[in-house]
Amino acid sequence: MRCHSRFDSRLASGQPAAVAELAALIPALDCEATIGTVVRGTREHVARVLVVDDGSSDRTADAAKAAGADVIRQPANRGKGAALRAGMRALRERGVTHVLTLDGDGQHLPEEIPALLCASAARPRALILGARQHEPGSLAGIRVFGNRFANRWVEIACGERLEDTQSGLRVYPLGETLALGCRADRFAFETEVVIRAARAGIPIGSVPVRVYNPPPGERSSHFRGFSDTLRIVLTVIGLLLRIW
Repeated sequence: MRCHSRFDSRLASGQPAAVAELAALIPALDCEATIGTVVRGTREHVARVLVVDDGSSDRTADAAKAAGADVIRQPANRGKGAALRAGMRALRERGVTHVLTLDGDGQHLPEEIPALLCASAARPRALILGARQHEPGSLAGIRVFGNRFANRWVEIACGERLEDTQSGLRVYPLGETLALGCRADRFAFETEVVIRAARAGIPIGSVPVRVYNPPPGERSSHFRGFSDTLRIVLTVIGLLLRIW
């Protein structure tokens, strides 16, 4: 894979990208068992990695630091959206212009990162979504329903078809994203930012990516099927009615 832009530094060789304007951001809650592997895999492609520990009760922060990440610790759990905003603000202060986000639980595969960075390099103003390609039967029925249901509502609000609006594997143009003024604190943040970006004229692109879904007995997701899907739907309705 070859990128012809400021983000192509060392991507083809598998070495960490040394671009000062690019950083990875990983929100994490009780990910001690996985965060080290995620950080090390990410640093093979992006030199700067920031983990926002969202009030973990385990040693997530220590494991992230040991793997080479900078860490911000939230004193209490405030939700994924709040963690992403805190990390984005901190990275903007450090001169970062583009942020790659991925989850700390190991679902997102670091080897998929170059594809997203190349897409972002080709369209620097665009929000790039990693469209997850799930193996049949690898997700619980409630998750499949929740994703499809949320996707449909987001399509209505955006006026355009997007394959995976709930993916946390993304590249954000940082200045444009923070200017949107998104407010959702939990998983609905990723829905809100897509809708507001579409309305603001920010291009949105998708890149198909593989993901790892562990066996049911090993899964550790903080997404609550009913309550988080309801928050997403309510966020979309509020945006549709222009009251949020």
